[in-house]
Amino acid sequence: MKAVLRAARLRRYRLVASVVLGALLWFFVGASPAPANAAGLECPEIGHTGVPDLASDATRAKLLVGGSGIDLANEISELINEVLLKEPGISSAELTNGLIAAYCPLVAQAASLTSAQRWGQMHRFVEALQQQLAANDLPPGSMIIAQVPVPPEVYRQLRSQAAAAGQRPAQFMESILAVAAGR
Repeated sequence: MKAVLRAARLRRYRLVASVVLGALLWFFVGASPAPANAAGLECPEIGHTGVPDLASDATRAKLLVGGSGIDLANEISELINEVLLKEPGISSAELTNGLIAAYCPLVAQAASLTSAQRWGQMHRFVEALQQQLAANDLPPGSMIIAQVPVPPEVYRQLRSQAAAAGQRPAQFMESILAVAAGR
């Protein structure tokens, strides 16, 4: 048991260290400005990663820049999954740098945001990205972790129904969502 906990801590430490190191390297060394400059944001080029063009999908862009924390977390989880499917061997640092570089122009071009709000959005994105990278320890293409806020009484009811069906709450909710999605 101690060995499992030690391995998990070491893996988490390595992930955090690589993300922090990658962000620092990106910020101090590898950040070459791209055309999207506004309110003090100089966006780096995306580079060679399999990161999609976020500006090409208006719905996604709206959720990434103006969505709730849950929407942002879900979109980031989907982005991570997309990139890992395209480039399974990508490092956490490269993935982080690529997603930050893809997100920056969305914020830089958001006319309704002040300079302080743009920087706040960037920090919000980076924080959510780091949380999702730490939480997503699944192989590429396996699952997307969707976080949906529900009132406590609804969760308790779902948990009871899951137990009655012999499932964990996540399994039970997955089956409900699969039916709702027509699968």
